[in-house]
Amino acid sequence: MAEKSRSIYTPLEVALPPSPDLSFFSDAQWATLFALSDAIVPSIRTAATARSPVDKVISVGEWDAAVSKLTSWIPGPDAAKIAARYLEEDASSNPVFRSYVERTLGHHVHEEGKAGLGLIMNALNTRAGSLILTGSTTPIHQQPIAFREKIFRGWETSQLPPLRAVYRGLTAIVKKSWVMSSPSINDVLGFPRVPVLGKPVDSFPFEFLQFPPSAEPETIETDVVVVGSGCGGAVTAKNLAEAGLRVLVVEKSYSYTSKSFPMTANDGYISMFENAGAIVSDDGSMVILAGSTWGGGGTINWSASLQTQAYVRQEWADGGLPFFTSREFQRSLDRVCNRMGVNTEYIKHNRGNTVILEGARKLGYAANPVPQNTGNAEHYCGYCTLGCASCGKKGPTETFLVDAAKAGAIFVEGFRADKVLFEKKKGKRVASGIQGTWTSRDSYLGLGGTGAVKRKVIVKAKKVVVSSGTLQSPLLLMRSGLKNSQIGKNLHLHPVMEAGAVFDNEVRPWEGGALTTVVNEFEDLDGHGHGVKVQSLAMMPSLFITAFPWRDGLDYKLWAAGMRRSTGLITLTRDRDAGRVYPDPTDGRVRVDYTVSAFDRRHAVEGLIAGAKIAYISGAKEFHTSYRDIPPFIRPDESSLESPHGTNDSALQNWIAEVRRKSPLSPERGFFASAHQMGTCRMGKSPKSSVVDPNCQVWDTDGLYVVDASVFPSASGVNPMVTNMAIADWASRNIARALEKPMSERNGMARL
Repeated sequence: MAEKSRSIYTPLEVALPPSPDLSFFSDAQWATLFALSDAIVPSIRTAATARSPVDKVISVGEWDAAVSKLTSWIPGPDAAKIAARYLEEDASSNPVFRSYVERTLGHHVHEEGKAGLGLIMNALNTRAGSLILTGSTTPIHQQPIAFREKIFRGWETSQLPPLRAVYRGLTAIVKKSWVMSSPSINDVLGFPRVPVLGKPVDSFPFEFLQFPPSAEPETIETDVVVVGSGCGGAVTAKNLAEAGLRVLVVEKSYSYTSKSFPMTANDGYISMFENAGAIVSDDGSMVILAGSTWGGGGTINWSASLQTQAYVRQEWADGGLPFFTSREFQRSLDRVCNRMGVNTEYIKHNRGNTVILEGARKLGYAANPVPQNTGNAEHYCGYCTLGCASCGKKGPTETFLVDAAKAGAIFVEGFRADKVLFEKKKGKRVASGIQGTWTSRDSYLGLGGTGAVKRKVIVKAKKVVVSSGTLQSPLLLMRSGLKNSQIGKNLHLHPVMEAGAVFDNEVRPWEGGALTTVVNEFEDLDGHGHGVKVQSLAMMPSLFITAFPWRDGLDYKLWAAGMRRSTGLITLTRDRDAGRVYPDPTDGRVRVDYTVSAFDRRHAVEGLIAGAKIAYISGAKEFHTSYRDIPPFIRPDESSLESPHGTNDSALQNWIAEVRRKSPLSPERGFFASAHQMGTCRMGKSPKSSVVDPNCQVWDTDGLYVVDASVFPSASGVNPMVTNMAIADWASRNIARALEKPMSERNGMARL
């Protein structure tokens, strides 16, 4: 295991864009919203210590039991004081919490969502509306907390869809904002600001082109412009630059050095995730996490580096794409893995991954270590989703973008590509470059001064490679006037449900690699390659705690505190059924129309059941899921670890039977998440069913390519990074040949 760092370092602070204008809600609407926030995360006290009606009053016996439980988990002489402070804190009196809620609603919720929430807040502030929604003419913000909590809980199953939507949306925002802003939760958990293992290392000093102020557009000429710096764009840039071509990489987001890593959760979401990690499907059932930073998803993912499995390759080949079963594809897979030092030899599993691997072994489930892109070295850090301070994760910023820079590629950050430019030649649309808007870093951050610049930029290029990711690439094609009906369709998300296993002893689940094991036993439940994998997850409090149901204020605080004794797992479903992305009609941001189908939800249920068995056989005392209608499984006192019945234990089997009776689960009652987006510009053999041809060139154009996970013909079934990079490796070599700059195998392997 990596040696413990003896010096605790402090990452550099990250400047954030200005807070939003809050006038989209009135003062009365904000007061009502924060009154409901206190119903979700209340100050918990006894009658003797209560200060006002905004406190949740519990009996002395309940208080003593809660404090006793917490102090048994918190080490040190101040445990009782920390426990009391934690129980007594509320949400809305914390200005940091309020600012997080305000920023989320102001910057990251679309206008339709804000309007719906505002309508309910307005109704609650009138006598008639309050009577209809709460049964009382007294406004809810003037009601005691017990009344607010009861009313708000009732909205979860209301017959009025807007109330159910407010319940889902507001609980999600409040839970996340509270976990990130609570002044005491990290003390309760023992969660350190930075990893206790490993040492920070300086990252590569990338340089970015700057433009002076001017009312006229800046024009740049290059051979190839790559739109996006993520996994696909980085590999493309490396290969084309090393082939001797002039390469310009433009990225709409910004670069941060390893000295800023790991960021805090709030800063990390805003600075490195698409829409600050707050993209929600139209039906409210799916939260989507996608990278939006220098290096894209490769900067914030969890090191998992699985190659495309045989049955998926065969499916794609049978669909008219024989490349995927060719030797060339395997060479590309191996080439990108070699560059990142992908390995299993240096993995040291943490407690959560050991539980999965050992539990699977005891149950006879097929399970394996997950290869890691850690440069053929040990990398015992679970914080990398907020940026890797040690540079031990060899994503694009540590490998392919570095190679591209050394080969002469030029980079621009803060560049939003507005559209692809075309010329007409012989009746065909030929890509001739891109047009976009560049925003200097200080302008983006609202710092002002003479350096703050926002400017139109035109890039003239022989070839245009769109590598903006599954969510953004189709929107760029749409903005560019392309009319193929397949653009934006065929969205696959690998829908995930979360589960938490609670043990008697402290686990410190944030220590160690996030995802180093996988259970493959259930990956083919329909005989056609659709099923579910069971894996671990990055145990950051803001990712884990917030995924689970809120039932009442005390229950949720106790659940959150139990994270220090918990391990988490995810059920990752290879989805058969797809959705779509499209631009918001008001502001153009990405919208996601996707509901996990009943077919795919049944597979997720089997994953949860497998996870429960793994947790049980490993000695877990409790098993919780992110589905609200599945009660936690609590191990009966008489269910001994040494029982010969094992997972045949009657209590567990009764719980499993109840879960299966609820299958396929209502999407509205669950919480699904996605960290993998694929397929919205899919590759195929005909423009009637796909967006790009077998060479990743957009149908009915010349010189325009899409090279990212959006070209996947269907869901990959594994973490998409390596598949994405391998396709980019192959496609970029073809682009080089088209520009009469063929790459030799030796040239391609020079940096391996």
